[in-house]
Amino acid sequence: MSRNATLPHPARPADDRSAPPDLAALDALLAAARHRDQGTLLESEGLAALDALGIRTPRRIEFADARAARIQPGPPLPGERAVLKALVPGLLHKTEAGAVRIVPNRPEAIAAAAAEMERRLSGRRPAGFLLCEFIPHQAGLGHEFLIGLRHSRDFGPVVTVGPGGLHAEFLASALSESGRLAVLSPALAAGDAIERALAGLAPARLATTGQRGQHAVLAPGALAAVVRRFMRLAASHCPEPIFELEINPLVVSDGALVALDVVVKLGQRLEPVPDPRPLARIGSLLEPASIAIVGVSEHMNPGHIILSNILRGGFDPGRVVIVKPKLEGLDRLDGCRCVPALSALPEPVDLLVLSVAAEQAAGLLAEAAERRCARSVVLIPGGLEERAGTQPLVRRMRAALAAARAQSDGGLVVNGGNCLGIRSVPGRYSTLFIPEHKLPLPPEGASPLALVTGSGAFAVSKLSKLAGINPVYTITVGNQMDLTVADYLEHLADDSRVRVFAVYLEGFQPLDGVRFLRAARSIAQRGGVVILYRAGRTAAGAAAALSHTAAVAGDSAITRPLAEAAGVVVAESLEDFEDLVRLFVLLGDRRVAGLRIGALSNAGYECVAIADSLGPFELARFAEPTLASLRATLEEARLGSIVTIRNPLDVTPILGDAHYEQVTRAILLDPGVDVGLVGCVPLTGALDTLAAAPTHGEDLRREGGIARRLARLREESAKPWVAVVDAGRLYNPFADALEAAHIPVFRSADRALRLFGRYCVQSVRR
Repeated sequence: MSRNATLPHPARPADDRSAPPDLAALDALLAAARHRDQGTLLESEGLAALDALGIRTPRRIEFADARAARIQPGPPLPGERAVLKALVPGLLHKTEAGAVRIVPNRPEAIAAAAAEMERRLSGRRPAGFLLCEFIPHQAGLGHEFLIGLRHSRDFGPVVTVGPGGLHAEFLASALSESGRLAVLSPALAAGDAIERALAGLAPARLATTGQRGQHAVLAPGALAAVVRRFMRLAASHCPEPIFELEINPLVVSDGALVALDVVVKLGQRLEPVPDPRPLARIGSLLEPASIAIVGVSEHMNPGHIILSNILRGGFDPGRVVIVKPKLEGLDRLDGCRCVPALSALPEPVDLLVLSVAAEQAAGLLAEAAERRCARSVVLIPGGLEERAGTQPLVRRMRAALAAARAQSDGGLVVNGGNCLGIRSVPGRYSTLFIPEHKLPLPPEGASPLALVTGSGAFAVSKLSKLAGINPVYTITVGNQMDLTVADYLEHLADDSRVRVFAVYLEGFQPLDGVRFLRAARSIAQRGGVVILYRAGRTAAGAAAALSHTAAVAGDSAITRPLAEAAGVVVAESLEDFEDLVRLFVLLGDRRVAGLRIGALSNAGYECVAIADSLGPFELARFAEPTLASLRATLEEARLGSIVTIRNPLDVTPILGDAHYEQVTRAILLDPGVDVGLVGCVPLTGALDTLAAAPTHGEDLRREGGIARRLARLREESAKPWVAVVDAGRLYNPFADALEAAHIPVFRSADRALRLFGRYCVQSVRR
């Protein structure tokens, strides 16, 4: 069509939701745009693309310049007003540039406005003008939406829905995190995922529910129908030929959704996705039958600490070989055989540990792949791909890995670099080069936990703080140069020894987020749980992550909603991460039947705090037998006239150890109580809560003390419950004693209820 023409473009009927998209028309339009070598579509083309998708747009005409506007025979479109837009290639923010005006729907007014735009945009000459029908609508939350499709580095194509209009960013920031944005992935969504995502979106709820006696402005399925078309487009056309498509705003007008503005960016060149790793080799990595180590000194360097930790874990020294170029007469070190080079290994090993400088490590890794003398490698050093002068070695290393992968056995797998490696209880080894006296960990008695982190320092810090919890596997992936977080979750998804996967990461490898979430969903379906802390969530955090591991932080803004939809528990802080791990590990053998809570404390303020901070819980109504038992115990303790029996129960600081146990047992046995919270402000002289000392007569480890009594209740009761010890450092031994009995302990009631609530809600859903 000539740009001087004034042919009206009709809008799609508002109720035509069932008509399939015209993908042939869309493909033809995109092909023509690519032929012109444009990075973006003109808005006239973008609106035509929406017509092909079956999304309603305004009626409109296109003309070349201000002179062409003057030759209109009369009002070119219905209504008294129209919207004039300058078509400027590559101009994404037209309003700020003065390229959009609402004008009287008369030829002379349209021509004058077009002439003024031509003068304003003289440096970026418009390719033409678009005159659109003015669509009456109410501005604001629940009436204007932003719906977008784009390619995410982590998760591939994603569709997002949020508040739209001129104040979209402000409105989104003003909403709670859970209500500001719906995020969907065509690779992950199934069933009623669209409807569930929109049900949690505040603007969508406003549009589809009546407010103050007014009818809803939008039928419940209207927005879902538009999202469904976007999801289909995402699956078939993203990232090629469409990299990004955004409607802002998509407005509610007379009960229908109409797209007023659209931006379409065409496909971009993506960084290549690494070839799949031979994941079966992870078995050799986690439970090796033989180990070789490069980088062991006679003195206590990191390599020697790794050797000591491996031997302390019970690994057979006869199956450990030390590769040491300068033997200087040594043939054995700490009972392990020494050889001068990889070529001297008597046979291929399951695991090769490289604890040497980056420049040396690259060559050794390439040699190991070429000689096929190892099935897996833990690569300790970082900087391989960033340090000047290593590029030729890295190219050789990657070529050797690729050649090994082409063989029938699939070659070797590599964990790292820039990592502390792996600690495997069933594998009887640890490459975490932390001295045993700095991080004492039991060699046996593993907890059903896999700790998978991008940071080695994070892993050892959490191992130190999660006292009493001994992960089956501690895996520090570092830069994920080869094996990724998703690789480990896929491999371990069906491992019956692991129920809880605690993951800290600073960035996914390209498209690894999709595999991670699929594996997490599989773990959730078999009764496990993935707990995630995603670092690098701000620009500064992303920069820190990049400098630390050389991993790209990726697109973190959409991680949380996609992860939660897959059943992942997302931690908001590092402290939350620790407490959530404790809850899911220590209470994993308990069934959460519901959210009715029974609570007690010996402090009135704490009972008030419990009632004020219930979150998802409701206070259980005690049954008559429970009330009778409580009355009898309180009478025996001479508190019957002082204590009013209610939930939460304030037992006062007078109640002693034995009666405290009886009251707690009665509440936990109540059939209407699903879960429990036991508050114990330990400063009262009525309870044994101090470690033994000559200055007083208390001993918290005494058989009749409250710590031993609560530990016994932990074994007797099948219900999940937590304790609160709201006191200072003097009472840390008391809290430690409870946690040693596998009772999760918090130091404030509100924090306990917030995180215990997350645990219980997640567990009820399973």
